[in-house]
Amino acid sequence: MDRFASDLPAAPASLYDAAGQPLQGRFAGRCDRLDWRGLPAALQRPGWWRLLHHKRWQYIGIACGDCFIGCAIVDVGWTNTAFAYLFDRASGKVIGSLSRDGLPGLTAKVADVPATGEASRFAWLGARISFIEQEANLFSLAVSGPGGFRVTAELDGRNTAPWLFACGPVEGGVWHATHKSPALAVRGEAHAAGKVFPLDGAHASLDHSNGLLPRDTRWLWASAHAAEVGFNLQAGYFGNHENVLWLDGKLIALGAARFEFDPADTQAVWRVSTDDGLLDLRFQPEGERREDRNLLIAASHYVQPVGVYSGWVRATMDEAPRLIEGLLGVAEQHHSRW
Repeated sequence: MDRFASDLPAAPASLYDAAGQPLQGRFAGRCDRLDWRGLPAALQRPGWWRLLHHKRWQYIGIACGDCFIGCAIVDVGWTNTAFAYLFDRASGKVIGSLSRDGLPGLTAKVADVPATGEASRFAWLGARISFIEQEANLFSLAVSGPGGFRVTAELDGRNTAPWLFACGPVEGGVWHATHKSPALAVRGEAHAAGKVFPLDGAHASLDHSNGLLPRDTRWLWASAHAAEVGFNLQAGYFGNHENVLWLDGKLIALGAARFEFDPADTQAVWRVSTDDGLLDLRFQPEGERREDRNLLIAASHYVQPVGVYSGWVRATMDEAPRLIEGLLGVAEQHHSRW
């Protein structure tokens, strides 16, 4: 077997097939061009509708022995926002963070697709996040926020398994597309609450999403990555389109994800599994980032526990399960009215 492989078809250069219809499914690699204006007439919406419903975000997660760092830049069309946090595993607390709402069209940019030379950035009121692909599969991240919180990191994906590209229809919206990366090697450091966190040897994962989504959007999400194993699971608005496992350099499609947890106690143990029998994991939270917001015309409920996954995964039903122990990652419960 090729060291870096997948049974999924190769990602297309464009979202559309030869007949002009948008593709749907899961693909290995990255799509070069994504433009919702090319949708066929039956799927078109007025310009005002696209302005209100076109959502793009870039999320970066970094897992290392001492901390977990999560950050995102989100452009929801009529406004934009950004957050970043550093979770200190020794104290079980978020000790560095920023969260800002920006000004439409002025304070944030999220590229339509991950592409060499394209930057996603946010800058407003002392909060700054910059994320750019400097050359193919080599990324830089810079974060600065209040209290001396800052992150400087290089994310290297030049020798990794294939990315996932997934696209398809969305109930209540129109169409959605997402890119998910395997584990990327990290070099750099982070500063928070007077502490320095070396990031060399950590692993990062990227989530770049772009879609015409419904005003009310909900999902459950789970993600964790290391050099030889990683996964991305989602249950909610996008079905099982983005459910995949990376194992020993191979990208493997997974079935529908099941999340078993207590919404009233998200620090209790979660169980995540897939209906194809390829993944069964328990998630033990160590702490979480939580944010509830109500802006009258928009609202969101967001909780992202940080913790470790243990259990087993396998590439096919014919193979023996691969035991997983202490794989650092996140789970998430999210509801946005946007």
